[in-house]
Amino acid sequence: MRKASDRRKTNETNVSVEWNLDGTGAHQIDTSNAFMNHMLELFSKHGFFDLTVKASGDIAVDDHHTIEDLGIVMGTVFKKAIGDKKGIFRYGFYLLPMDESLALISLDISNRPYLNFDVKYQNPLQNFDSSLIKEFFSAFVINAGITLHIKLLAGDNTHHIIESIFKGFAKALNQAVQLDKREKNIPSTKGII
Repeated sequence: MRKASDRRKTNETNVSVEWNLDGTGAHQIDTSNAFMNHMLELFSKHGFFDLTVKASGDIAVDDHHTIEDLGIVMGTVFKKAIGDKKGIFRYGFYLLPMDESLALISLDISNRPYLNFDVKYQNPLQNFDSSLIKEFFSAFVINAGITLHIKLLAGDNTHHIIESIFKGFAKALNQAVQLDKREKNIPSTKGII
């Protein structure tokens, strides 16, 4: 089993994550934000990742510190869990429809952090600052060491747009972490990722 855990405690936040990449989609999520709970629950379910998340922070100010630190810790835990990357498929790609929304997700577990986030929202959400989704993914890719492209191809409803992104990310990441029985080494001509 490829699994790991970590915790980040600052004067602003307290975040702990346990992640099993070879799970069944079991999850216990409490981020202090109902919308983010929903996104991580469906991420766990659709990626077949066992995920336990507990996050609290200075939400009286706003959700920024908590969501960003959540991305930091999840990225750190992912990097630990994936290990030396020996035998993985490495790349993942998914086109995910969610009603009128369509998100393209493409990623490379490359140890080269890069985020291309090409998403425009039409309407604000009632209980969540949608700009924090980019902050979450930015923190994740930097700490996980992955290249991630997220492109919205269609969508009007902001909830549907973000849901299509998280479901597509789950599916693409699940593809990339799978073990390729033909690959016995690191999937790179460099011999290292």
